[in-house]
Amino acid sequence: MRISLALVGRPNVGKSRLFNRLVGRRVSIVHDQPGVTRDIVIQEVRNGIIFMDTGGIGFSSNPEEDSITQAVEKQIDFAIRAADIIFFVVDARIGCTSLDHEIAGKLRQSGKKMFLIANKIDSEREIYRSDSFHDLGLGTPIAISAEHGYGEEELWKIIDEYADKDGEKILSTGDNIKICLAGRPNVGKSSIANALLKENRMIVSPIAGTTRDAISDDITFRNNGKEYRIRLTDTAGLREKKKMNSSVEFFSSLRSTHVIDEVHVVLLVIDALSGITRQDKKLAGYALKQGKCFAVVVNKWDLASEGVRRDRVVGYRSVADFQKSFSQAIRKELFALSQFPVLFVSAKTGFAVENILRESVHLFECASQTISTGKLNRIIQNLIERQPPALVAGKRFKIYYAVQNGHFPFQLKIFCNRFQRLMKSYRQYLENNIRETFNLNGCPLIFDFVDKEERYTEKTA
Repeated sequence: MRISLALVGRPNVGKSRLFNRLVGRRVSIVHDQPGVTRDIVIQEVRNGIIFMDTGGIGFSSNPEEDSITQAVEKQIDFAIRAADIIFFVVDARIGCTSLDHEIAGKLRQSGKKMFLIANKIDSEREIYRSDSFHDLGLGTPIAISAEHGYGEEELWKIIDEYADKDGEKILSTGDNIKICLAGRPNVGKSSIANALLKENRMIVSPIAGTTRDAISDDITFRNNGKEYRIRLTDTAGLREKKKMNSSVEFFSSLRSTHVIDEVHVVLLVIDALSGITRQDKKLAGYALKQGKCFAVVVNKWDLASEGVRRDRVVGYRSVADFQKSFSQAIRKELFALSQFPVLFVSAKTGFAVENILRESVHLFECASQTISTGKLNRIIQNLIERQPPALVAGKRFKIYYAVQNGHFPFQLKIFCNRFQRLMKSYRQYLENNIRETFNLNGCPLIFDFVDKEERYTEKTA
């Protein structure tokens, strides 16, 4: 069985650093600035143990961010309800505060199993720093240093004691279809994530940059009689470097690109009212470079289509005509990619949101298909017979043999006579037809040409 542990406490007591140490890698952003963690960050480790890192209770903000503060508190309440065990993390260097007493009272009301974790104790000689926390009435604090690792072994003994090692096998994230929502700040990524999850897991605010970390959650999706496990990640909005005004934003951007490296499908979310920007082009190019399946999700389509209906957007016969022109414009802007799905949704109304999961599954299955060598060579031979390559210096480009040698990205190794004789237009002819035959629109396609003397690898999407 699964066991969920939530790390809660005041801001800046080291919850995220402890979270990263327990999961064994840097997942949550660690920064001296209070309030960096806003959403719940969830990570599954061994034996089905799930850790939840939460924002700081009592996070103080300026008046403009009052709505975010309230949302953070709701997220923490959600984590407390969902957790089997609560780790109440306190700062041993500062000592027990009035806010610690308030939090302890709130946690008692949950009725959950709870452990008091006194962080920032670097050795046995510093255990005395935790004495003031006995007043909380939560038992003897567990001394630990999230930064240096002191006390970690004892903490794991407690965790393992409550974890059922003989429980049912938990499907690992490696078995999931991994997708991410990426794009600029404030285009509605978190709203789409909440619509897909059917709950308010992600904090939504009109203030750009509300999502600071990459937040993941699992979805069970049923389509055509089959059940799929999807790991959905909502990333922080990617700004241009010159517009980043803090190191937190820099690390948020870095985490977002790392997420793209790890997923199967990248969903570029854009605002229907603003269209494609230079930053969107850079992000799409990065996804292509990393060999990821790709689709564009046009959010706020309810507002754009309403403009057509009320004749505020002129020159189109219908919403369908406007949608077709919009898709063509997007593909023209993202010229580095060839064909890819364009999905029109509204997170606010729920319009067509489920198409995102349906298309993600479709892209995953297309990119993961295995083509028999015989079938692949018959198709290529038929293409060559239907339209032979042009003569170059009196000789033709010739393909001897082809074999599929990779998924994610989808890769074909093609043995030929002279790669230099392959004209760009003919390579495009081969690509277009292979892509159409195996339904690879939105899936990167790599041609690894091996001729008698050289090897040339070309990548397209």
